[in-house]
Amino acid sequence: MAWLQCRFYSEVLEIDTSLQAIIPEEGEGPWPTLYLLHGLSDDESGWCRMTSIERYARQYQLAVIMPACGRGYYTDMVHGPNWYEFLTQEVPRVAGRLFPLSHERQETFVAGLSMGGYGAFKWALNEPERFAAAASLSGSLDILAVQKRKTVPSDFINIFDDTDPSGTPGDLLALVKHTPLNILELPRLYQWCGTEDHLYGVNVAFRDAARERGIGLDYSEAPGDHDWRYWDEQIARVLAWLPLQKQH
Repeated sequence: MAWLQCRFYSEVLEIDTSLQAIIPEEGEGPWPTLYLLHGLSDDESGWCRMTSIERYARQYQLAVIMPACGRGYYTDMVHGPNWYEFLTQEVPRVAGRLFPLSHERQETFVAGLSMGGYGAFKWALNEPERFAAAASLSGSLDILAVQKRKTVPSDFINIFDDTDPSGTPGDLLALVKHTPLNILELPRLYQWCGTEDHLYGVNVAFRDAARERGIGLDYSEAPGDHDWRYWDEQIARVLAWLPLQKQH
């Protein structure tokens, strides 16, 4: 596998930015592709520095695209960059020009941790026609709960200002409650959270809402908090869960 660090000019962000990619070196593409999203306090390097994602991806000849997406909760901010537009439109376009990636729905996936888990489910639920599967690890899945936290990030106000995100495409619980009941059109969903994680209650609420709506969700939990040692283990399980053929 090749681990590549790429810098490019973003027309959406109007700045130079970066992404990291893990690309198979054996055989020919187009490769099945996982968009892997970072958390609030991380950047595009986190997954490669803190987990064995390169080694895990090698088993499946899976391309992994890890973009730098700031602290904007994968949202087009009121006072700041259009992170959702950047992620969902520009990143696939740029990555597809650079690497032989599959654009077939059955070979395209998205996953993330914490804020990235929110971003993964947000993208998959708003554009289900693009993904075969999506995964959230310790996801910050209730954007309304983030606003109400006593320890809300100081720059969070720049995302929504004084607007209410209730019922918007960023309100995942509202999306779940109003999603079409034809679950065959939705991606497969995988959700995990540690029982000692400060986001455990939010994850249980999302799980219950999805089950009440009849949405297929592979949910699991285990003792653990908000830490890379659990996410390393879980991303290996996510790759094993994806509808991929193991190569070697």
